[in-house]
Amino acid sequence: MSDIEFVNGLLVKAPNEKVASFIKCNLSIKRQEFIEWLQGKNDEWINVDVKVSKQGKWFASVNNWKPEGGSDKKPAPATAPSQQNVGFDDIPFIDPYKFTALIV
Repeated sequence: MSDIEFVNGLLVKAPNEKVASFIKCNLSIKRQEFIEWLQGKNDEWINVDVKVSKQGKWFASVNNWKPEGGSDKKPAPATAPSQQNVGFDDIPFIDPYKFTALIV
């Protein structure tokens, strides 16, 4: 467990049994400690996992997973064709002959 990086200043608690079912956990932030921890980070994004220890204690830890190859960049999304270049023949679920009256 020595490779776990805890999030300083962020406390996680199991929800009280009397709260609504859509509340999954309670977070408490110790502002100054959390700010100091964040200032020590250089990444644009910090991913955090909420976990439960074997003893039942909830905690937050940094998720440092990176895709193989070391690149954390996602592929660029496919660009949609401009509306000027799209015709009824380009849309697979529309029968252009049913809409002829609307086009005229």
